[in-house]
Amino acid sequence: MKINLKTVGCIATMLFAMTATAQNNGGIDAQMLKELAASYQPTGAEKALQQVMKNNNVNTLAMNPENQYMMDTYFSNSVESKGISDQESSGRCWLFTGMNVMRAKMIAEQKLGAFEFSQVYNFFFDQLEKSNLFLQGIIDTRKKPFDDRTVEWLFKNPLSDGGTFTGVADLIAKYGVVPKSVMKETYTSNNTSAFNSLLKRKLREFGLRLRDASEKGAKEKELQNMKKEQLKVVYQMLAKVYGVPPTEFTWAPERKSGNEPIAPRTYTPQSFYKEYIGWDLQNDYVMLMNDPTRPYWKSYEIEYDRHTYDGHNWLYVNLPLDDIKQMAIASIKDNVMMYFSCDVGKYLDSKRGLLDINNFDYETLLGTEFGMSKKERIMTFDSGSSHAMTLKSVDLDKDGKPIKWQVENSWGAGSGHQGTIIMTDEWFDEYMFRLVVDKKYVPAKVLDILKQKPTKLPAWDPMFTPEE
Repeated sequence: MKINLKTVGCIATMLFAMTATAQNNGGIDAQMLKELAASYQPTGAEKALQQVMKNNNVNTLAMNPENQYMMDTYFSNSVESKGISDQESSGRCWLFTGMNVMRAKMIAEQKLGAFEFSQVYNFFFDQLEKSNLFLQGIIDTRKKPFDDRTVEWLFKNPLSDGGTFTGVADLIAKYGVVPKSVMKETYTSNNTSAFNSLLKRKLREFGLRLRDASEKGAKEKELQNMKKEQLKVVYQMLAKVYGVPPTEFTWAPERKSGNEPIAPRTYTPQSFYKEYIGWDLQNDYVMLMNDPTRPYWKSYEIEYDRHTYDGHNWLYVNLPLDDIKQMAIASIKDNVMMYFSCDVGKYLDSKRGLLDINNFDYETLLGTEFGMSKKERIMTFDSGSSHAMTLKSVDLDKDGKPIKWQVENSWGAGSGHQGTIIMTDEWFDEYMFRLVVDKKYVPAKVLDILKQKPTKLPAWDPMFTPEE
């Protein structure tokens, strides 16, 4: 074999450098690297697998063939729904989910055909309100140093297109709703990333200007006037890509065939909401969480986890899974959908629309176990609530215990199982996090917890990234 002296010299230099820099400082020195390399001595079969793994998706290779039998799509209890919505390339799952909960009830009560609310209408105000929340946060923290944790968090997160049910409730209470035919989706509302990055850049610039003005002696009133002028720029930017939200419109519902038609009428977004929905989303619903990193049977509030400055932070009751399941089952049996969120990316077979911890055998493929508990995954930022969907079905055994669940998703009718996702109860236990339930399905002992003063948590807590 011909030896390349130049290569040998380079290796020797590298090993010497590694030893010199890594010795006694916790780094990887030459001896450790030698031991690490020696620990992997693949057989012929393992070499073949290595070649396959280098050129293929891990999920494709880890697909468990024993779990590829025909999927059970029967559910003992289900809420009727019509039409699958599509958030496309945006992070608005929270808004679609909240509106899908309302939509199902409106369709049933009004005997409508397919119907959908305008998501872009409320999203316009969501982005305007979040811009104000950020700018006012900058004013409120102007006396703190720039490296203060809250100030740093604000500049890292001026706004996003993600959110929570609390945002849905506050936005609708303030601005009402309109049918999708009144304000339709735009390219940017369906593809939010590029515009959002520009809006965040502008907000960060505005935040710096507010802090600079404060340092130069500007008083509260002057800063508020500055903020108003900045929000005018934000409004104009939003109007250019999303359109101007209507303040009044004329509309008539499309009834099911055989039902008497209704003449068109003129509404404001607020009057439309009151007539066709009328729920008090801010007070009639309870937000539940399953977070094993914190004590159960307590309430928690997350600072700055809100959509409007004058709105509500996310407030929830932390409960064991079995208690949450009983409320979910009661709601489904009464034909009422729920806002539900989870870590949807874990063990998802997207082609079949199945969430099952047995979908993939990563352990056999990679030769190691993945042994963290749900609590440990949360603590290490490995898992958290990432996506909101509408919980609509449960399949119960003869003893009333759940076998599997079904959610209506907002990824279009062609995704998953006819636009829905089925999850096993075992998966539900591991990756379900949030559920919003009508108070009438919530036991008194849970409602009593909301009378207590909640524990306030910081905005950067690992459990509270917005759902997308």
